[in-house]
Amino acid sequence: MDDISSTMDAIGPRLRRLRKQRDLTLTGLARSTGISVSTLSRLESGQRRATIELLLPLARELRVAMDDLIGAPETGDPRLRSKPITRNGMTLLPLTQRAGNLQAYKLIIYPRRRPRRPEVSSHEGYEWLYVLNGRLRLVLGGNDLVMGPGEAAEFDTKTPHWFGNADEHPVEVLTLFGHQGERVHLRAAPSRAKKQAQGE
Repeated sequence: MDDISSTMDAIGPRLRRLRKQRDLTLTGLARSTGISVSTLSRLESGQRRATIELLLPLARELRVAMDDLIGAPETGDPRLRSKPITRNGMTLLPLTQRAGNLQAYKLIIYPRRRPRRPEVSSHEGYEWLYVLNGRLRLVLGGNDLVMGPGEAAEFDTKTPHWFGNADEHPVEVLTLFGHQGERVHLRAAPSRAKKQAQGE
């Protein structure tokens, strides 16, 4: 617990140092990230704890990896030996082994997961998607989008959402989400009535 607390306490000074190295003012960083000047100031002074919703746009704007912003310690052997999980028309390969709310995964979504009528869900958290191969359909709030390779999306998962195949081909996606998102997208099997409605 002390290690986590010290890591969190170090984010503010590191954020200030990275901002100054790039000759950015608080106002400029606030404008480019959409985070208020007061929130940024409290983050840098340690008066506010960082969250994934704040760190993602900051890491992107400062052009650093999340690990660099958080100051994660180096490990010995960096290779991952995670086993893929296949369930409900989707294969999920964990790309991180660190404990915490946010995890990285590679998803392979097969056409059988493509329902006639997507059923959206919402939950606490934040999600980031990047399409590697194929075409991904993303239903988010009132938007119904088709994304191709190289396209990314990020959103608050309290907004009703669903994603899956846009056509009859598999789609490969990199994603960041928490354990709750993993449970919603992979482990919650559709009910028998839903399967019958989808012709499965």
